[in-house]
Amino acid sequence: MAQAAAESKRARNQAARRERVIAAAVDLASDGGYEAVQMRDVAAKADVALGTLYRYFPSKDHLLIAALAEQVSTLQNRLLQKPPRGSDASDRVVDVLRRACRALEREPRLTAALVTALSSADPSVAEAKQEVNDILASVIENAADHDALAQREGVVRVLSHVWFAALVSWVGGMAPTGQMGDDLEITARLILDR
Repeated sequence: MAQAAAESKRARNQAARRERVIAAAVDLASDGGYEAVQMRDVAAKADVALGTLYRYFPSKDHLLIAALAEQVSTLQNRLLQKPPRGSDASDRVVDVLRRACRALEREPRLTAALVTALSSADPSVAEAKQEVNDILASVIENAADHDALAQREGVVRVLSHVWFAALVSWVGGMAPTGQMGDDLEITARLILDR
């Protein structure tokens, strides 16, 4: 019994350290973007040893994608508390996508850092990127009432691709604030209002 209590305490401590590390990376990225997230600075800000940081996250991209996964999970939880509005699938999907876009647009430097990490060609981050994609797919499917969503995988995949392209355009200064939500609404309505 004492061993189980010790393991439980160790797991809670590890989870708390992991959360501090992610929060430190988010703070640094919010202030200075991708380049501001230096692993030594994250470790110092989170009050963890550099070796501990690398044990949790082997690279900056792993760390930032974990931060993105947490943001998407937070969106998912908020949607459980305040479900998407709309009388049909396209209205509900548009509501979810616009909410997510507004949240991303409120933190431009953080969003740019997250998009840069998500764009990483490093194959070792593919699994973490897939986790983010899976959560986003679930959010979209739930908004559309996944049982009624014809060609579910194709719809979610296309919306995800358009979203990523719209993010890259906005982060790169090629699209004004609000354009991302507009582009996603057009796409969602074209796909879902058939």
